[in-house]
Amino acid sequence: MFDDGQLYSAVTTDADGQVQVHLGENHPGFTDRTYRSRRGAIASAALAHRPGEPQPTIDYSDEEHGIWRLVSAELAPKHDKYACSEFLAAKAALGLPTEHVPQLHEVTERLTPLTGWSYRAAPGLVPLREFYADLGARTFNSTQYLRHPSQPLYTPEPDIIHEVIGHANQLASPRFAAISEAAGQASLRLGSDEAMQFVADVFWFSIEFGVLSEQGETKAYGAGILSSFGELDEFGHMDIRPLDLHQMGTLNYDITAYQPVLFRAESLDHLEDVVGAFFASVDDDLAARLRSEAAATV
Repeated sequence: MFDDGQLYSAVTTDADGQVQVHLGENHPGFTDRTYRSRRGAIASAALAHRPGEPQPTIDYSDEEHGIWRLVSAELAPKHDKYACSEFLAAKAALGLPTEHVPQLHEVTERLTPLTGWSYRAAPGLVPLREFYADLGARTFNSTQYLRHPSQPLYTPEPDIIHEVIGHANQLASPRFAAISEAAGQASLRLGSDEAMQFVADVFWFSIEFGVLSEQGETKAYGAGILSSFGELDEFGHMDIRPLDLHQMGTLNYDITAYQPVLFRAESLDHLEDVVGAFFASVDDDLAARLRSEAAATV
C-alpha cells in the first residue's frame, strides 16, 4: 500500500501566480534551476486549461525530443523481447511517433478510434478518486513533462514517457482498456477510502506492474514495467506469485525501488476473469471482506 502523492512532485501556485514544482532532494533535477523552471511552465499550462478547450500544446525543445527519441529506441527491442503479444499488437496499432514527443491531442487522435479513450493534461498528482472517475469515463490524466536529461533512462516519478509509452500503448488494446475502465467505474461505487485504496493497489499490481504467462514465458503487460528501461531487465528475476486479490490489495511495497513482488496471470483470459471481474463487481463490502481475509492469514 502507498500514497499516490509519493509518486509526484508537489505543484503549488504562489501569491503572484507563479507555479512551482517542488522536486525532492534526491531528484536528479533538484539543483537544476532551468529544469525546475521548465517543469513549472509545463505544469502552469495544465493548470490553466479549462474544460472544452483544446489540450495544452507544449513547445518541446530539441533536448526534450532527443530524450523521447532515445528512450523510444532503447525500449523498442526490450518490448519485442519482454512484452506480451497483446501489448505489442496494441502498440503497433497505435503507432506513436518515435522521433518527437507527441502532443496529448495527437495521442487522443490515435487512441480514440481504437478504444474510445482520450488524454487530458495534468500538472502532476490528480486526486485518487478524480483520477479513477476519469478512467471510468475513458479519460487518462497525463503529465506532459520529461525526465531530467542527466538520466534519460530513469525517472523517479511518472513523466510523459511513462504516461504515453506505458499507458497509451496499453490502452490501445480493447482488452486492457476495458480492465482500466472497470477499475475507474468501480471507484464510483465505493464509499470508504479503505475500499478505494484496495482497488488502487490491485490496479498497481496489475495494470501498472502486471505480468502474465504466454507460451511458457513470463511476459510484461504493466505500464510501469514497459516504460522502464531498468525494470524490463529485472522483472523476470523478482518474486513472481500467482494472482491473489488478497495480497494484491494489501501488500506493502516500496515505490522507490524495482518492484520485488509481482503477480502473474496464467493468460490474458485469466487476468480478465480475476482482476477484470473484481473491478466489475467490487463494492465496499467485498473490499472489506478481502482485507479481513488477508489480515487473518498474516
